[in-house]
Amino acid sequence: MAETHTAYTDTETLIRVLDAADALPGAAQLRARTYELLRLAPGQTVVDVGCGTGRAVAELTERGASAIGVDLDPAMLAAAHARFPDIEVRAADAADLPIADGQAHGYRADKVYHVLPDPPAALAEARRVLAPEGRIVLLGQDWDTIVIDSDQPETTRRIVHARADTLPHPRIARAYRALLLDAGFGEVEIEVHTAVFTDATMLPILTGHATAARETGAISDDEAGSWLDEQARRARDGRLLVAIPMFLAAGTR
Repeated sequence: MAETHTAYTDTETLIRVLDAADALPGAAQLRARTYELLRLAPGQTVVDVGCGTGRAVAELTERGASAIGVDLDPAMLAAAHARFPDIEVRAADAADLPIADGQAHGYRADKVYHVLPDPPAALAEARRVLAPEGRIVLLGQDWDTIVIDSDQPETTRRIVHARADTLPHPRIARAYRALLLDAGFGEVEIEVHTAVFTDATMLPILTGHATAARETGAISDDEAGSWLDEQARRARDGRLLVAIPMFLAAGTR
């Protein structure tokens, strides 16, 4: 996923959350859509920035691409090697990729730009490594527009916004189109895919949201406990609902 994961204090927790997200309905289809938008011919090079545990690198390789994953987290790269021994992954920063000028025909970043220190620098690096007519695809959620059904709407608003504000660029996904245009990419297109979740698989993520809000002082311990109890009850009763808009942008070098 990301090179610097400010949302979680340890990589093992983050990997569990990512695995749960990858297993949710629609996740595989959304990843496949990013691959389609890359428009890769067999054997062409694609770099997956913030590759995490390497799932996309493995899937792109299976599709016939020459895929390279990059991530700064050694534990993520170790997990990628363990899960997919034959893929190519490297330790690298998004603003300093270990790829020659014009070597790549595709560039993909999934749920990573919201934590990058300097997104414009990363896009400049994407332009450097992409060949003419190479494709860039960005995927990510807007952390300020997550919808959570609750009997405590005011507390929910504070939780969502407080959690978003713990990230460097929580609203960057809504700006993907403008960022690509500003960076000089053409044929820029934007899609929004809403992921809807209705079962207990989302409870660890909701717990993370409430914990972050409590730690920033946006809600009290009692408010966090009450809100999480409600969400757990909703999950037990089949009444939980979380909707997350996923912004998907693509452009041409």
